[in-house]
Amino acid sequence: MKSYEITFIVDPVLSGDEIKATAQTYVDQLKEVGATIVHVDEMGLRQLAYPINKRSSGVYYTVEFTIEDGTPIDKLELSLRRDERIMRFLTVRLDKYGVKYNEDKRKGLIGKVKKKSKKGSQDKDRRDRNDRNDRGDRGGKSGGNNRNRSESKPKPKTESKAATATAEEEE
Repeated sequence: MKSYEITFIVDPVLSGDEIKATAQTYVDQLKEVGATIVHVDEMGLRQLAYPINKRSSGVYYTVEFTIEDGTPIDKLELSLRRDERIMRFLTVRLDKYGVKYNEDKRKGLIGKVKKKSKKGSQDKDRRDRNDRNDRGDRGGKSGGNNRNRSESKPKPKTESKAATATAEEEE
């Protein structure tokens, strides 16, 4: 048995029921030709990288299936090309690594990021802030450049003419 995965983008202008019906027609078409459906993943509405048919978003579906030989796939792709509701599609034959990846993804081993506890991340942030003063020769407060220290000191403020005039009047 050969494993395949077909991903297609459905036009988002359709109603929710029409979108689900569109995906179900292709799942049914695969079952009719003897394919075993492993998993149907509705990824939902997503932004497109570039406009397709003047649309900037689409509803993504991925159908993973197994079949004895790949000859019915040509008929499926032809019907996908003719369907105006389908914006794009991609059919891929999965090797053993692709099948394993999809299994792990369904189990939740891939794709979900484990969040660290807030207490541990706050301690790390504090350590990072404390390390800021220890800059060494990288140009921090210790003056890692080649200028003299006297040049880096701030110059004394000069009094403005108005301030000196008021000071003279007080005397």
